[in-house]
Amino acid sequence: MSTSNTSAVPASVYRQPGFLPFLVSRVLAMFAVQILAVVVAWQVYDMTRDPLSLAYVGLAQFIPMLLLLMPAGDLIDRYDRKRILSLSWALEAACAAALLWLSVSGGEVTSFYIVLVFYGCARAFTGPALSSLLPQIVPRDKLAAAIAANSMIVRGSTIAGPVFGGGLYALGGGGLTYAACLLFFLAGILLLRRVPVLYAEKMQALEATAWQRFTAGIHFIRSRPIILGTISLDLFAVLLGGVIALLPIYAQEVLEVGPTGLGALRSAMALGEVMVGFYLSTRPFNRRVGMTMFIAVAIFGVANLVFALSSLFWLSFAALFVAGGADMVSVYIRSSLVQFSTPDAMRGRVNAVNMLFIGSSNELGEFRAGTSAAWFGTVPAAVIGGLCTLGVTGGWMLAFKSLRRVDRFEDAAS
Repeated sequence: MSTSNTSAVPASVYRQPGFLPFLVSRVLAMFAVQILAVVVAWQVYDMTRDPLSLAYVGLAQFIPMLLLLMPAGDLIDRYDRKRILSLSWALEAACAAALLWLSVSGGEVTSFYIVLVFYGCARAFTGPALSSLLPQIVPRDKLAAAIAANSMIVRGSTIAGPVFGGGLYALGGGGLTYAACLLFFLAGILLLRRVPVLYAEKMQALEATAWQRFTAGIHFIRSRPIILGTISLDLFAVLLGGVIALLPIYAQEVLEVGPTGLGALRSAMALGEVMVGFYLSTRPFNRRVGMTMFIAVAIFGVANLVFALSSLFWLSFAALFVAGGADMVSVYIRSSLVQFSTPDAMRGRVNAVNMLFIGSSNELGEFRAGTSAAWFGTVPAAVIGGLCTLGVTGGWMLAFKSLRRVDRFEDAAS
């Protein structure tokens, strides 16, 4: 693909009616999510000084997501996706307001976990709704460029979000930061109302039983080894090798950089994601995608190993930066494969299954990291995680040969 053609791609995507308001509304909501993630982890660990508390932060969000994602996918395929997304953001805003009240009133740590359960309920709807709404906003021939631009711009919010959240917490505590989260969620809801849905297919009457509708996404993915291998690779690589949950401990006890340094570490991965995402939005590729994804996941594991063993802030920052860039390549390929191969009538359910895998790798991964740190120590737990990521990458290359050999995104539909 020539440079002139690739540079024209993102501009045409941004000119699509409703795409830019959609991006900005998602950035605002993601900004709130990133601030909340940094602050609640720091605040809970500061209250308890127990690594297991970080595990419970992840578990409190994961359990409701696990229970609600499949029903959420069914509802998203049957009702207005934009309305469902607005309602889920409204519940997240209510959770931010509750955390604000707990911080001001000095609530117990158990109350924080309870609010995070409701927060996890909202996120069960947010992820599949967002992924399913995007193909209804842009035409199919712009979808790959939209995915790259969407990933790049949303990740940009995760650069300033953690730094801003850490700075706000150092300045005014949890109350000020949760108030900011509340405002960002509300602003995102208002802006989403300006997004027209131009490419939604007519909803068809579903005659199947509720259980059959719930499991349709699972059957669809199982029938396509390329998709199954893609999302399961991400599940186990991040579940076993992610280090995000350990950042509060590294910031306090290993690197000794405080809440502001914690925000910078959280932003390091996002900075790598944004820079690679910007490159992909101007030069999207569609060749040898399977092997490229395996290489990216391997680089992610090596970078996490470097972070695990580092006691220097600049080296830790650089390692997380590289891990973020590699993760962006994996996200770009995985998202494109899923979107190109899924009919619109099933996007909610398929994306719900995909989000279940992503949620497992993130929230359950936080639980795994916290318990491993409590059992083995922080640094050994992070080292074991990095090695597990490399092991999973090698195993999946052998188990899913069709994924390793896939050349173009369109091949996933065959």
